[in-house]
Amino acid sequence: MLFKYYWVSLIFLRLISAQNSSSVKLAPIEAYGNKFFNSKTKEQFFIKGIAYQPSRALDEVSADGIIYETNYIDPLADTSICLRDLPYLKKLHVNTVRVYSIDPTKNHDECMEAFANAGIYVLLDLSEPDVSISRDFPTWDVQIFQRYKDVVDAMSTYDNVLGYFAGNEVTNDKTNTDASPFVKASIRDIKKHIASAPYRNVPVGYSTNDDSDTRDSLANYFVCGEFEADFYGINMYEWCGYSSYGGSGYRERTMEFKNFPVPVFFSEFGCNSVRPRPFTEVGALYGPLMTPVWSGGLVYMYFEEENEYGVVKVTKNGQVIELEDFKYLQNEFGKAKPKTITIQKHLENHKSTKRKCPQKSMLWKASIDLPPQPDSDKCKCLEENLPCISSSLKDSQSYKNYFDYICAQVDCSDIESNGVDGQYGKYSDCNAKQKLSLQLSKLYYNSDKNNNECPLSNKDFYFNFKSYKTKGKCEAVVNSIKESAKSKPTKKVSEDKNEEFSNKGNEEKIWSLLLVLTAGIYVLFL
Repeated sequence: MLFKYYWVSLIFLRLISAQNSSSVKLAPIEAYGNKFFNSKTKEQFFIKGIAYQPSRALDEVSADGIIYETNYIDPLADTSICLRDLPYLKKLHVNTVRVYSIDPTKNHDECMEAFANAGIYVLLDLSEPDVSISRDFPTWDVQIFQRYKDVVDAMSTYDNVLGYFAGNEVTNDKTNTDASPFVKASIRDIKKHIASAPYRNVPVGYSTNDDSDTRDSLANYFVCGEFEADFYGINMYEWCGYSSYGGSGYRERTMEFKNFPVPVFFSEFGCNSVRPRPFTEVGALYGPLMTPVWSGGLVYMYFEEENEYGVVKVTKNGQVIELEDFKYLQNEFGKAKPKTITIQKHLENHKSTKRKCPQKSMLWKASIDLPPQPDSDKCKCLEENLPCISSSLKDSQSYKNYFDYICAQVDCSDIESNGVDGQYGKYSDCNAKQKLSLQLSKLYYNSDKNNNECPLSNKDFYFNFKSYKTKGKCEAVVNSIKESAKSKPTKKVSEDKNEEFSNKGNEEKIWSLLLVLTAGIYVLFL
């Protein structure tokens, strides 16, 4: 009898042990000085990772006839993807993946727990393809801010979220350095959001390209002043094939980032001019010449696509095929054993070196004055309490065409953002639809209001009869807009554009009249 109870007890204990092991907690990674550390063991952490973002081919979308909720695939919300790939990620000796777009409305528990149990952390980009800070027309507005907050709120409860990228190669050469103030403002505001929420202090950083004209200025810009990034990633493709530490440019980059104030790592690497890629740079990156400066890196990328950067190919029926690149990376990552230090040792030896903000020049024009934190309450007034409301237009060019025309007739300085001069209009933090409603309503205020019709009246705009019942906080906003409508325009529009839009309403009226006449003639002949 005693023997029987012994076996029952033993099975019970094993069940408890199995249950506990299935939900192993992975200690969060923290940044101290210019290095990452495991918050539990206090040992230095090196990123040994890979970019992990599947995409939908155009022929796939047209062939299956399915209307997808997003134009990207979230691999952390689909267990058929993450659990399928997990054995291969483990085989590669990966401890981190970078995911460029996730759907914050989906549940990520299973994939994140499975990755945590496998010792894998996740670096997440906050943007998605249609909601991000544009390098050509940069803005830090309520729509992008809400997207960023949604991702943070959906993912910050997972201990294996290593950090968030607030942008990826937004400034990529000397022609668009004025976009950087908007990214830096996003870092400021997301860090504030994290601090105000019941989350741990998840690091927020930036991922840049390796452009020789802007390399130094960009690095200094994101760690200077009051609002600095918590880490800095560089998409590095200087080492190709069987290059070397001295011949690739790695030595120069390592010298440049010596004593950098925050952790710096390769947010992408893996030049593919030679295939299969031998990944000989891995030995250097995790070797004694580079580990005092760099915190590892992420290979670009897991999935083989048209750009030929993958290490596996996934067939249409979901079969994973290891490519030659996979075997080389598996071997190199397996051999990489970087020498670590404890946080105590690091704090004893590390000297904080604050970087100065870059001076303006022909190659660098970004202002140190950042745009304000987006105010959703104020911007909602433009969406609900103005007489003329814009529909959501299909593309940015459609918005631009209307703005070009309307801003030649009213003063649009209140929606303009200038990352060079550091001048940001009162409503520059609102989204494109709200801004267009604002300027269109100014046209209405300056016109004959007896016809209850918006200027350029067509399917893109509608007259809001409820707007005259405005009360409370929006009343002050509307009154200030009415006053600003009297200001003279600061832009000119071409005669062609003026004729195009001034005739647009007339054309619709003419077509309506022709339809009425046609119907009348048809009735006469009956």
